[in-house]
Amino acid sequence: MSVIEFLSYAFVQKALIAGALIAVITAVLGVFLVLKRLSLIGDSLSHVALSGIALGLITNTSPVFMAIPVVMLSSLGIYKISSSAKVHSDSALGIIAAGGISLGLIIAALAGGFNVDLLSFLFGSILTVNAAELILAAALALIILTLVYVFYNDLIAITFDENFAKTAGVNTERINILLVLISAAAVVIALKVVGIMLVSAMIIIPPTAALQLAKTFKRALILASAFSVTGVTAGIYLAFIFNMPSGAMIILTDIFILFITVILRNYAFKKRKSSETD
Repeated sequence: MSVIEFLSYAFVQKALIAGALIAVITAVLGVFLVLKRLSLIGDSLSHVALSGIALGLITNTSPVFMAIPVVMLSSLGIYKISSSAKVHSDSALGIIAAGGISLGLIIAALAGGFNVDLLSFLFGSILTVNAAELILAAALALIILTLVYVFYNDLIAITFDENFAKTAGVNTERINILLVLISAAAVVIALKVVGIMLVSAMIIIPPTAALQLAKTFKRALILASAFSVTGVTAGIYLAFIFNMPSGAMIILTDIFILFITVILRNYAFKKRKSSETD
């Protein structure tokens, strides 16, 4: 099938637009989270999202709209627990993830077990995105990117040196809460792309690939977004052509991009060392 024919389908167009929007917001937030060593927050919150999705299905309401407040409240719980001197952030992530998925499994059991809708959120189903989900993705992308732009300097400050940011007058608690809340929203909307099982990879891999090549923070944001959009676009196309799960193909494409960037970085390093020796 040619690319032109592939793009002629309305559901593909919706999937590509929604996927690109979600790819950008997860990549941008992922750069902050990876550098702040909070990249696994996506994994924890995606597990919590199972509870919200199951609640939506059992109450016959939108799973995505139900999951957003549930995951946002859980992200605040992660921040409050990890900010305690007695609990490390990785422990807080594990606690919230375990509680979220356990509650989700119980709700799913009460609802009569896993159905097709719930399984689509577990493994992703970007090719089935509807108009309401597309509008939600666009709205969240606009809100999240606007907040990142407005609080850009503060976000950078807490990412690299939170203690210095605090002494410089940055309200670090407010900015940390902002970061975990918008990350929670991004995680929920990304479930449609790659599912609960793989959403953390979408947050981690493109930023990690970008950081292999980028020499400035802004360039890392741009490269991460470009790599993420490329992974989503190519993954959707490959999934459609070969009749494979879209979420898995997107992540495998992201891993391939990361592999290439590592090769390029190693080549550049060896070339620089060689020129210094000469």
